[in-house]
Amino acid sequence: MIRAALLALMVAATGAAADVCRQALALGLDVSGSVDAREYRLQMDGLADALDSVAVRTALLERPDTPVELLVFEWSGPADQMTLVPWTRVVDGAAVDGIIATLRGVERRGDATPGTALGVAMTLGVQHLSQRAACWRRVLDISGDGKSNLGPRPRDVKTQLAARGVTINALVIGADDPAAGDARQGDIAELSAYFTAEVIVGPDAFVETALGFEDYARAMETKLLRELGGMVLSGPPLRDSVIAR
Repeated sequence: MIRAALLALMVAATGAAADVCRQALALGLDVSGSVDAREYRLQMDGLADALDSVAVRTALLERPDTPVELLVFEWSGPADQMTLVPWTRVVDGAAVDGIIATLRGVERRGDATPGTALGVAMTLGVQHLSQRAACWRRVLDISGDGKSNLGPRPRDVKTQLAARGVTINALVIGADDPAAGDARQGDIAELSAYFTAEVIVGPDAFVETALGFEDYARAMETKLLRELGGMVLSGPPLRDSVIAR
């Protein structure tokens, strides 16, 4: 009887350890009407390039005993979100390669509506993260090139999500080809201020910027390294409270 009880405890402990991860990272990619076919491809390949960089691979694989779990979804109108890469435990290079191959092979859907339902995307991303309660940290990484124009307002959703124990970061994408002068800088400044006020939330939340989709891979690599850089730990971090921004 005692041996059976001890065996049951060992099996339960092993199962719990297998579920532990140091960070759950959900990446939401904007594929709304303002994103054309070329920009869609730059975004998918840009994320693939960022994940394939030596620095990001090293950060992802530094602690295979407590791995990162990664999910990628695309979003546009209120009913047009789709998971591209389901939750994947990144325990080795083969897992990274599989995610990269999926991103490089994905093709744009022809039936998505052109709207920008940013509040819906934020809510969906946090719902995905709620499936990974065993992870020490849970981060939603939202990319976007414009303001929300459908569905609940991001500021209202942000208030509701602030107590969920997650961090929401943003990658803001400015105009690719401004008509004159420094219009691109002005555009990115306005959009960054919007995402800072309306979207990001949680401990150490931040906004990264890309000057057009051509700059997306560089910006995404920088962002991933910042998100992953603080998670090389010997144990779970203390989380006394959620810091809302």
